[in-house]
Amino acid sequence: MPTQTVLEPLAAQSIFTDMHTAYQFTDEPVSDSELARIYDLAKFTPTAMNSQPLRITFVRSEAAKARLLPLLAEGNRAKSASAPVVAILAADTDFHEHLPVVSPQALGAKERFDANADQRRAMAVNNAWLQAGGFILAVRAAGLDAGPMGGVNAGAIDEEFHPGTALRTFMVVNIGHVAQDGNFPRNPRLGFDQAVTLA
Repeated sequence: MPTQTVLEPLAAQSIFTDMHTAYQFTDEPVSDSELARIYDLAKFTPTAMNSQPLRITFVRSEAAKARLLPLLAEGNRAKSASAPVVAILAADTDFHEHLPVVSPQALGAKERFDANADQRRAMAVNNAWLQAGGFILAVRAAGLDAGPMGGVNAGAIDEEFHPGTALRTFMVVNIGHVAQDGNFPRNPRLGFDQAVTLA
């Protein structure tokens, strides 16, 4: 087993402390290799049964943005318009089709999920949300800024970008390099003694 290493303090500070939600971006482009790097990090977020239900659509072209922006809350449209890339995050409610490959030790799991659509949907959504946290940290680790947003018409996005599929949108994330004054001041966080119980 490899020895677990502690993340260098300045790197940890950059990813977790210094960087926070971006609302306005520069016009510096985001490359295909940067997007691949984000996914290559985010895919290792732990999920139940290694189910990996998160699916990502990277929206970059002006034509695709023109389809997406009207489906966002009015107050969110300018934020996404300024971002070089907008990631649509969706949960694949047919994730179980991949279980024989990604979780080969879970014998019969695909068939069990085939027979229970409600359980399958709940597991897809819960684990895709878990992966979304890893995705945002992966954006930061790739040297980019992220602006996650929940103010979206998820059903309309699915009709526009995922028609006829089992993908269910739950969030969009604006990605790029934050503009000057593109962040709001960070709000306070709860302290250890306020949020943690040692039992």
